[in-house]
Amino acid sequence: MDSVLQYILTAPAHVNAKIKLPASKSISNRSLIIYALSGRKTLPENLSDCDDTQVLITALRDLPETINIHAAGTAMRFLTAYLSVTPGKHILTGTDRMKQRPIGILVDSLRYLGADITYTEKEGYPPLCIQGHQLEGGALEIPGNLSSQFISALLLIGPVLKNGLILKLTGTIISRPYIDLTLCTMREFGAQADWTDIDTITVTGKPYQDRPFSIENDWSSASYWYEAMALSKNSQSMVQLEGLTDGSKQGDSVVKYIFNLLGIKTSFASTQPGKATTVTLRRHPCLLSRLEYDFKGSPDLAQTLVTCCCGLKIPFKFTGLSNLRIKETDRIAALETELRKLGFIIKDENGDTLYWDGEQCEASLAPIDTYEDHRMALSFAPLSSIFPHLRINHPEVVSKSYPNYWNDLRTAGYRVEESGE
Repeated sequence: MDSVLQYILTAPAHVNAKIKLPASKSISNRSLIIYALSGRKTLPENLSDCDDTQVLITALRDLPETINIHAAGTAMRFLTAYLSVTPGKHILTGTDRMKQRPIGILVDSLRYLGADITYTEKEGYPPLCIQGHQLEGGALEIPGNLSSQFISALLLIGPVLKNGLILKLTGTIISRPYIDLTLCTMREFGAQADWTDIDTITVTGKPYQDRPFSIENDWSSASYWYEAMALSKNSQSMVQLEGLTDGSKQGDSVVKYIFNLLGIKTSFASTQPGKATTVTLRRHPCLLSRLEYDFKGSPDLAQTLVTCCCGLKIPFKFTGLSNLRIKETDRIAALETELRKLGFIIKDENGDTLYWDGEQCEASLAPIDTYEDHRMALSFAPLSSIFPHLRINHPEVVSKSYPNYWNDLRTAGYRVEESGE
């Protein structure tokens, strides 16, 4: 049996570091699709070096007959739409977990627009066989309470549809900030795309324009440093994060407001609109006795706040988590299982809510499993401030979004040892 890579983590008594965050994966992947649809002349600058973006770069560059995107969910959704409007025949596939992640809503929507897509194994799930050709476009309805990546995938191809796209979102709209990020990125390349009603987005059939474009750094990755600061026991701890933008369109930039409630204050070296700058995090006393928050607009922050609040022993109730079950793993079940190892009994209700009322059990301190999910490793690592010698299995999963995470933790004074060293 192959041995499992395991890291043993111990936090420093005092955190003081300057960290260059990775580029935004979300903006990178959107801009790459637009780059391919606009003539492939000017490659965006400061592209993310994470696995998901590298997979997309390779796929768009080579366009092989069979494209394996491995575990990259964004690439699967965006390429499904992109290949539908790109001449050629391709098989789009991924890992076993990817083959369990539903894609029927997106495929049905593209078929409604005239796309030629068939399932090669299981109905409603990858792999897909896609025969690309020009699509007419037109009006379309899609549920708003599923993955925003389905909606973004459709929007991104809107400008190359003959008649554009009028997209009506039915029901509750989740992850709206990610939809707004897509629209903002599209407009950077000359697209005419915007909300024309509270539930309707209109994209005209005006082609993208080739333009230079630089990608800002990632607010999702910043969230783990906010957590590290909140869990630090030293009031003099300080972290500086490079390459973030005040007024960012990234939905996860809301992290600065949430963590303000937990005593972490954010200051920007520059507040010039659109200018990447250095953000300084400082720790102040946290007076909060309970936290309730709806993560409908920023579900990728949920694991960070769940683990952080447990570490701070702050009871919480977090809603808007319905799509966590169809991510890289069932994140709700994974959080329940792994936090129990540390003595926290968190519970879910209605499939979209996690809460902790302070109930604890005896901690086994067994190694934290990561379930091939980068955000499990990223969000549990700061708990080493509370649990010295915290062990994490398969720490390499962070390469999906933050490849340099462990080195950055070392820079900040964390001891990161490989089991058996």
